Amino acid sequence: MSDDLILQAFDLKKHFPTGASKLLQRPTQVVQAVDGVSLSLRRGTTLAIVGESGCGKSTLARLLARLIEPTSGSVVLNGVNISTASSKELLKMRREIQVVFQDPYACLNPRHSIGQSIGTPIRIQKTMSRSEERHRVFELMELVGLSHEHYNRFPHEFSGGQRQRAGIARALALQPKVIVADEPVSALDVSIQAQILNLLEKLQSDLGLSYVFIAHDLSVVRHIADEVAVMYLGKIVEIGSPDAVYGAPAHPYTKALMSAVPVPNPQAGAKRKRIILTGDVPSPVNPPSGCRFRTRCAKVQDICAVDEPLLIDRGQGHPVACHFPD
Repeated sequence: MSDDLILQAFDLKKHFPTGASKLLQRPTQVVQAVDGVSLSLRRGTTLAIVGESGCGKSTLARLLARLIEPTSGSVVLNGVNISTASSKELLKMRREIQVVFQDPYACLNPRHSIGQSIGTPIRIQKTMSRSEERHRVFELMELVGLSHEHYNRFPHEFSGGQRQRAGIARALALQPKVIVADEPVSALDVSIQAQILNLLEKLQSDLGLSYVFIAHDLSVVRHIADEVAVMYLGKIVEIGSPDAVYGAPAHPYTKALMSAVPVPNPQAGAKRKRIILTGDVPSPVNPPSGCRFRTRCAKVQDICAVDEPLLIDRGQGHPVACHFPD
């Protein structure tokens, strides 16, 4: 593992058994939520993972933080394979990687004050005394823009933006190196989204954090990401810098996504051609053979049903999983 790389995933898969047979008492179907994802995150940078709802983004986020067990594949954090780590090793690993969740209300215990919630990781890890913990919580609250007087208030007394700031403070409690942010602004108003994004950028600059940023809003991702990975039905179909993916998308699915991003200039937006995908998203229980996007692709040919395209650079300057990229 290169010294520049802090987090890597190798052929990561997560299959959820479903439809158990009453007679055999074993699953008759498997949902292929994540199916063979490999990626890497460089220190101090942001890797954004985008795609439609149901493509496996949140499942991938939980796999990277080992909140759920992978079916196969591995995740390497700072040179250590955390996919096979024991419970004791996993407890230490939690200090290195933390998660900011999508719903800032559901992830906070309604019976605990904000101060208690932010200090929970410290108490679990037993790294400080109670007085040191309280002082650390005050530091974290200041860091994310919360007042000391908020310490004894409960989650229902806060706005959505304030609750998300508390969630970010809790994620920072153990001074992690990697933050996995699972759609951290999608449940917030647009004006509050900008505040939280600015906060995350400032924290990254000040603390040297590395982010895995999950999102479905491509206009948000463009301004914060150093690298963008596009997911479709459990697989990454294109990955590259924001300029490459946004400026010259090569995969038909990426082109369709980009065509739906609102443009601030109405005249420019009127001239742009919108790509409308036909058909429904296939079921992850029974995905299409070969290329998973072929059932909705206008460029489909016979080879697309037979051979699954590899995620490689075919002359575009960045990897694309398509037999006939632009």
